[in-house]
Amino acid sequence: METLKKLDKINYLYDIYGELLSARQREVMEMYYHDDYSLGEIAVYYDISRQAVHDMLRRSVDYLEELENRLALQRGYIYRRERLKEALDITSHFQCRGSAEEEEICRLRELLYELYRENEGT
Repeated sequence: METLKKLDKINYLYDIYGELLSARQREVMEMYYHDDYSLGEIAVYYDISRQAVHDMLRRSVDYLEELENRLALQRGYIYRRERLKEALDITSHFQCRGSAEEEEICRLRELLYELYRENEGT
């Protein structure tokens, strides 16, 4: 389970900061983390050692983590997602067919949902 959490974190960081890596770092990360290539397969593809691939991946992940430590975009994204989800849950029981107050709460829910979708990038 811990490995899955780490993989999710790396994928999130890559989604946020990946464009700041070099083209080769992006290619290697995508091959390893997205396309499920082994270190050996990547090494053969680039004609480098497995250790060189491992080192490149480690440096790339370290760089992504350093960017997150400095900029905190992932933490902000997760915080916004959790707060928006909580607000949506609170407003979910209104029927939108009642009083003017319920209509306003339903409109608020629509706005929250728009923000939630925007935050998710969909």
